[in-house]
Formats: sequence, C-alpha cells, structure tokens
Amino acid sequence: MQPTSHNTQQVKRINVELVKNTLRSTGVGTKSSIANLTKLSVATCGTILNELLQTGEIIDLGPDESSGGRPASRYQFNADYASVLCLIIRTEGGVHSITHLQANLNGEMKDEQTLILDEITVATVEGLVAALIEQYNNVQAIGIGIPGVAHNGVIGICDVPGLAGQPLGPKLKERFDDEEIIIDNDMNLTVYGLYNEQHFEEEKNFAVVTFPKNHFPGAGFIIDGHPLKGNTHFSGEVSYLPFGVSSEEQLRMLQTPEGLHQLVVKTLVSIIVIINPAAIVITGDTMDSGMQNDLMQGCLKTIPQEHMPQLIIQNDTRREYVTGLVAVTLESLTYRIQLIEKKW
Repeated sequence: MQPTSHNTQQVKRINVELVKNTLRSTGVGTKSSIANLTKLSVATCGTILNELLQTGEIIDLGPDESSGGRPASRYQFNADYASVLCLIIRTEGGVHSITHLQANLNGEMKDEQTLILDEITVATVEGLVAALIEQYNNVQAIGIGIPGVAHNGVIGICDVPGLAGQPLGPKLKERFDDEEIIIDNDMNLTVYGLYNEQHFEEEKNFAVVTFPKNHFPGAGFIIDGHPLKGNTHFSGEVSYLPFGVSSEEQLRMLQTPEGLHQLVVKTLVSIIVIINPAAIVITGDTMDSGMQNDLMQGCLKTIPQEHMPQLIIQNDTRREYVTGLVAVTLESLTYRIQLIEKKW
C-alpha cells in the first residue's frame, strides 16, 4: 500500500483526475465552478484546464453568458478523446464465442459484435485485438472477461480449453505495450455490474452465484463495496467447496432438480455464513424464479431469519457483465492512490 505522503507529481496527477472527473460528472463547467467543486485554487484549475485543452481531453465551448464583466470560458469533458476495447470470451454448450465492443470515456458503448469460433487461443485473441485497435480511435485500455481464473494476466482454470494455463496478459502486453491490459473472471465483472445497479445508500457485502448447465458453479463477491478477488484471484470458485462428492458426481447432481437444490442451498449457506451479504443474486440457465422460495426455505433450515440476505434470481446477467467489464476497464485509466484508513 502506498504511503499517504505524496510527491509533487503525485499531487498533480490527483488534481488532474479531480478536474477531469468533475467535468465528466457535471457535463459543462467554468474555471471558477470547477475550482469551487474540487476545492482547488482557480490558478491551479486554470493551469490544468489549459493542459487538458492542449491534449484534447477537454473541449472549450466558448464564453458563458455574461452577467457583467468578462465572460468565463465553458469547458466540457471530451469523452471521445480516447476509447477502451472490451472482449467477452464465452463457451456455452460447446460453442466458443467472443463478443467485442468499443466504449468511450463516459462508458457509452457501440459496435458490439459477436464472433462464433471453432476454437479460441491466445493467437485468436491477439489477432482480434490487433485488428480492432487498428479500427478504433485511440484505444487506451483493453478489458477481457473470461470464464476462468486469471492472476497477473496468466490464465489458470478456464472453461475455454485453448486459454487454460496460457499467459494471455503477458503476451498481449508484449505486443500492445501502450495500452492497459485487464483480464478478469466473468463472475467478478458481473458482480461489479450488478452491485452498482443496486444503488445501496452505504457500502454493503454482496454476492452473485451462477449455476450454468453442464459447467461448475462460480461466484463473485463485493466486500464493503470493493470486489473480493483473493490472494491468487481464486475467490469465487465455489465448486471447490467441500460438498463431500467428487467433481463428476457434482456435475451429475446439477442435472437433477433434487441435486441442484441441494448444491445451491449448500453454496448459499456457505456464502452467507462467511461474508453475511445484504443480497445474493442467483443466476444461470438452470435457475428460474419459481425456485426462490424453496431455496430460501432450504437456507433457513441453517441460517437464522435475521441473518438471511435477500435472494434474487436473475437468469440473464449479460448486460451487467458488459457494464462491469467496461467500468473496470475505464477505471484502469484513472490515477488512484490508496489511503490508509482505520479498520477497527
């Protein structure tokens, strides 16, 4: 963790980020209004605004309406100054696909397309990324969602055979050195997208768990508003819970209503007693809304009522997966410094 004392360069980068984020959220601002919102001096804001104008990261909209005296210039964040490229890699029912899209700096998405492929390898992804960078404007970050585990860009367990055990991140970074490279688990990204949609008044613990057909279950967690990935990004691999059956038997159980109910309840109970979430979203094509009460009652055989979270069954979380990936990819471009805060 970085110390809280900052050098001059760090302070300037923080201030630049403040100005850009203020303009992004307000839409349009003047030097004076930005200074007021950021609590920076007018002179500091003026210097930063001039630099951002030169790079093209903001736009000068011309003078504001005069109320006496010299009218102030109005500035707007230039969301199209750069873009991010996002890829979602899937394998469902033996079908391999890559969905790709471009998003501007406000997270507005366009050009979403899905490719169906015979196989997906590192070379497949690298070739597609190269073609899309050539096509799109000023790509500054590449975000990739995978159905598996990635640690420092190296993929471990993965439902896509051609990517399992492969150093996808290092390979891409070697070729695309100017771009940020983000590779993350599909559930981590989905939980981030879903959590942001809840609009909790304060930071909460939150979980998403999925039970897809013919695949092992997976989960994603938010702890006090922050994604939980674990020491080696293995967090959420709930198929490794001690169910007392082999992997093969677990897959067989997931094919029957009784076995599915048993495994889902055991998974939910494990999540509840460990992270005590406010809500759990249950997804996957084995789920339907009519199962909600049975799952609730199954959990209540172990969990006291007052500690029972809200259970939400939502079959389709593709949109939340995409919004989570776009958000994480955009965040990779921001300059953030971690402050030490009291934990007890």
